[in-house]
Amino acid sequence: MRTKITLACTECKQRNYNTTKDKKTHPDRMETKKYCRFCKTHTTHKETK
Repeated sequence: MRTKITLACTECKQRNYNTTKDKKTHPDRMETKKYCRFCKTHTTHKETK
């Protein structure tokens, strides 16, 4: 079953993206590089609650 998650920028702490993930294949917190419109650059985004 896929669950909804929110990704937040590690630089400015803004929550920018909503997505889904499969908890069976990715049990730990997700981390990707994405564009932050507040920082105006590509930064690391981590999964939040």
